[in-house]
Amino acid sequence: MKALRASHCTLEPLVAAHAHEMFEVLGDPMIYEFENEPPTSEAWLQRRYSRLESRCSADGTEAWLNWVIRLPSGELAGYVQATVLPSGASYVSYELASRHWRQGIGRSAVQAMLDELESAYRVHTFVAVLKAANHRSLGLLRALGFEPASPQQAGEFEAEPDERVMCKVSGHALNAAGARPGRDGLD
Repeated sequence: MKALRASHCTLEPLVAAHAHEMFEVLGDPMIYEFENEPPTSEAWLQRRYSRLESRCSADGTEAWLNWVIRLPSGELAGYVQATVLPSGASYVSYELASRHWRQGIGRSAVQAMLDELESAYRVHTFVAVLKAANHRSLGLLRALGFEPASPQQAGEFEAEPDERVMCKVSGHALNAAGARPGRDGLD
């Protein structure tokens, strides 16, 4: 796993040492409008990040890739993360402190991650599961080319009733197939 350059930021592979800076970023109450809650302590966050440094699930079948978003000023703005599945699909997610919303940072960071997942990890299908009410995240995903999942995909990716599943098929997969894969499944 390597650092990634994006137009508005740099993505650094997440390590336990990022917990101190990220605890402040993740303390922003605005980012919990739709779900989750802030970490309970910096020590808890450091333990979590230590576990994530393995970069894989306990059984070794999934790659767990996490990057912090570092701005040119040196400040951390949030993170992007991916869970790469054996099927070639990957869950993707992201979180930015509210003071960095609507500046192109999220789009730049997520696009850099998607590009890396496609080229280095051979991901062909990107999946984001979000609360249906989360209009900001939905806008970002649409700007990146994500579309609503089919009912089958939504079930496969375990969406809750109040969630929406968005998918994007990689450009490489589209070019290799000569056309857009069917909406009734991942391939």
